[in-house]
Amino acid sequence: MTGIGSHQSARRLSDDWLTPPWLLEQLGEFDLDPCCPPSMPWRTAKRMLTLDDDGLHADWSGRVWLNPPYSEILPWVAKLARHGHGMLLVFARTDTSWFQDHVFPEASALLFLRGRLFFHRADGARAPANAGGPTVLAAYGGADADALRSVDHLGCLVEL
Repeated sequence: MTGIGSHQSARRLSDDWLTPPWLLEQLGEFDLDPCCPPSMPWRTAKRMLTLDDDGLHADWSGRVWLNPPYSEILPWVAKLARHGHGMLLVFARTDTSWFQDHVFPEASALLFLRGRLFFHRADGARAPANAGGPTVLAAYGGADADALRSVDHLGCLVEL
């Protein structure tokens, strides 16, 4: 069962839906992933914090990769917007308050991905069903906007 409320499942059994490694490889190196699942089969950043590390309240530095837990998305997106240097992967829920308040006015560029993304399970296997909704990458800062320009073949780039 798929739904747009959480990665893959309308039942919200887990927030552990991993970013496909091919997408990370195209975006360049990140310094921090503050909300990494406890078991991660590939690197997302130089420094990877799990739930036990409390990445939301940790100090953030450098270029941040953020594939936030969708069950608690607002504080993560707000913190990345304040940090101002990194990349956000979320559903393109342009009507939500968090998107209106922290993506449109504070991001530098958006890349609406073509087609539906297939996330991966905690064991690294690709999920059998797609994400169930449109996905967007939001760049915060000029260097991250440049990174989106370099992969604009993956979808539609919108400069903000």
